[in-house]
Amino acid sequence: MSARFSRLEDWLAWQETAHPKKIDLSLDRVREVLQRLAPPLAGVPVITVAGTNGKGSTVAFLEAIYRAAGYRTGAYTSPHLLRYHERIRIAGQLPDDAALCAAFERIDAARGAVSLTYFEWGTLAALVLFADAGCQVLILEVGLGGRLDAVNAVDPDLAIITSVDLDHQQFLGDTREAIGAEKAAIARPGRPLIVADPDPPASVPAHAAAVGATVMRYGTDYVATPVDERDWHWQASGDACIFPMPALAGAVQLRNAASAVLAVRCLQARLSVNDAAIAQGVRTAQVAGRFERRGHAPEWVLDVAHNPEAARNLAANLRAYPVAGRTLAVLAMLGDKDAAGVVAPLADSIDGWHLAGLAGPRGSSAEQLAARLCAAGVSQAIACHGDVAAACRAAQGAAATGGIGRVLVFGSFVTVEQALRSGLLPAAGDGAGL
Repeated sequence: MSARFSRLEDWLAWQETAHPKKIDLSLDRVREVLQRLAPPLAGVPVITVAGTNGKGSTVAFLEAIYRAAGYRTGAYTSPHLLRYHERIRIAGQLPDDAALCAAFERIDAARGAVSLTYFEWGTLAALVLFADAGCQVLILEVGLGGRLDAVNAVDPDLAIITSVDLDHQQFLGDTREAIGAEKAAIARPGRPLIVADPDPPASVPAHAAAVGATVMRYGTDYVATPVDERDWHWQASGDACIFPMPALAGAVQLRNAASAVLAVRCLQARLSVNDAAIAQGVRTAQVAGRFERRGHAPEWVLDVAHNPEAARNLAANLRAYPVAGRTLAVLAMLGDKDAAGVVAPLADSIDGWHLAGLAGPRGSSAEQLAARLCAAGVSQAIACHGDVAAACRAAQGAAATGGIGRVLVFGSFVTVEQALRSGLLPAAGDGAGL
């Protein structure tokens, strides 16, 4: 069978429309193709991370810790910000076009008549590449929900639920209980399920108990406590240690780091990691677009927050890291997101809004977003722009007149991506850091 395509961009463009549904939650198809591919991953420890928010950061902590300990890691995350390759990391390195095309070609040959979604293609490609590279530990981020997500075709040795809140209700249900049940389905009998949400819905422990998973809850079975500006205290039953503060800013990151540390401790018999490696991993873990701060006067803050819980965390971070001067927001959101719920916790921190439109079937114009903000009671000045770059340019121009201490760019992965592509932002590392 000759290769369907030779260029990565052709493969990805085709995968976008090859399946009748863009999102088609089901495990049957991906399991069938995975069984045919049979990547030799038996015996490789797998950690699966689900949750409404905090998945990417938790994966980053685990990846950094295991790399610091000398293990060859395979990390799979989504979506990407700038390049598709970001989704798959082997020992911290991104695959090149040729490796991705070769993986897609093998999947294409194995799948026969089975149709796959864009996300399923990527998940299978990650597993193929991890096996080829001889990865010693896999860290897999769930794409959406958990129960029927393609990642759940792999049985994890340990699962983590970072948080449970309202998002993607059209697929997961309208309540935290329903969403929690979907996420809890990544748990496996007799294996640890770490629940980082300090107040999880009852469906999470109930499902874990039903399948016989061993639940460990933040605030009950483990906890993170700041010691001072440099260190924090991690404690679990019969175990405790002092670790350096993460480079990732925000109180919620201590919780994510604590969950990663507990996961490492749970798998210690199979993957030995000393405290020095944990400390190095916690201190050096990085992930773009999570309270990422660039430049000074104004400081630009990039955050992919797109649901109410993430907005509450972002608002807490803005209060924890104040700057002098007014704050402008560059906001663009998909039309199916809860704009009112996102702006509510942030409105008191924002002095002016520059709204932008996002294209695509789920997109929303700036004017439509403005109407939703006005209906939600936003009273600050609102300006509408055609795209994110134009909104950033307008905020930059306003900042040039003085008095602006911070520009906050948020609302979607796409918003942050387009801001980064605009060429208008200070360089990464020019500022307070990630």
